[in-house]
Amino acid sequence: MKPTTPTPPGEHPPRLLVLDVDGVLTDNRLSISEEGHSAMNFHVPDGAGIRWLIEHGIQVAWISGRNSKVTAMRAAELGVSEVHCGIRDKASCLQQVLDRLSIGASDAVYVGDDLIDLPPMALVGVPVAVADAHPVVQEAACWVTGRAGGQGAVREVCEWILEAHGVWEELVNRQLTGDTP
Repeated sequence: MKPTTPTPPGEHPPRLLVLDVDGVLTDNRLSISEEGHSAMNFHVPDGAGIRWLIEHGIQVAWISGRNSKVTAMRAAELGVSEVHCGIRDKASCLQQVLDRLSIGASDAVYVGDDLIDLPPMALVGVPVAVADAHPVVQEAACWVTGRAGGQGAVREVCEWILEAHGVWEELVNRQLTGDTP
């Protein structure tokens, strides 16, 4: 059985969180109206975790196999500037992101849920699968979250990264005292 959370990194906590969208940031459901408009459900606490990472200088990237205006809108709302949609070769896209940001693959976390996520998971230092990921993806991960995609899995990962950077407790205390930016 996979550990609840990975062993905390040594000297170098993760500098980049890379997320699949459908099935990781969403619950894998897609609603399409008769007019062709699509709707997706994002988990609001996941978004808070993403914002906290960005506020603490930790890079965040989204790589989705599907083109979606909704994905781009949600990313913009959260301040995620590395958003790549309609990507079939996620490993190549991830490598380009790593090169552009000058971040080593070992300093990156990738969260996925389906077979298309296996190649980028193999590149990073911390491959993560959400609780409801395909069994093959769970096997490839060093950590399987306790929560499902679109149900708080991303928040779990964000909190772990913030703890690894030593800022989680400070962030919680700021929330308790109302001393928030």
